[in-house]
Amino acid sequence: MAKTLTYFAFLFFSTVAAAVGDGHTFSRDLSPESLDLKREKLSHLHFYFHDAITGPNPTVMRVAEAAVTNKSATLFGGVAVLDDPLTVGPEPSSKLVGRAQGMYAAASQEELGLLMVMNLAFMEGKYNGSTLSVLGRNTIFSKVREMPIVGGSGVFRYARGYVEARTYSFNVISGNAVVEYNVYAFHY
Repeated sequence: MAKTLTYFAFLFFSTVAAAVGDGHTFSRDLSPESLDLKREKLSHLHFYFHDAITGPNPTVMRVAEAAVTNKSATLFGGVAVLDDPLTVGPEPSSKLVGRAQGMYAAASQEELGLLMVMNLAFMEGKYNGSTLSVLGRNTIFSKVREMPIVGGSGVFRYARGYVEARTYSFNVISGNAVVEYNVYAFHY
């Protein structure tokens, strides 16, 4: 009985302490069960990211640059937006499973290192309508790049994990690339 009274007193005073001067509650603790969160799962997704800078249907557009961007060997200061198709195989005609939508910025003066900010928006199977949010550093000439998953929506609500990117092909003249992605996402 004393434990129960202590618990209810704790809840009461926690709620009172979180109340703002106008009587509204700013924050409160929740249990995972109250949000219908079950056992956490780990999903592995594998697909190819098609980055087309040139050609009849570019999927990347530069939207900003610094005064030094075009003089810089690393394109430092350049910012681009992307809407890249994600496919099951490396061929552009392969089945479309989603799109990578976001932006990247050339953020290194020493090497071609991009700050990637993007949503992987899926449109296939049980992941249709769900997204994973990626925010990280991509040194595109490294063999393997790892970027963190910082969240998601739909099936991937409360997601965390990481993305491994490996260049499958890169055309030095056009700048177009196909990148293999392995995604490891914890979610409920």
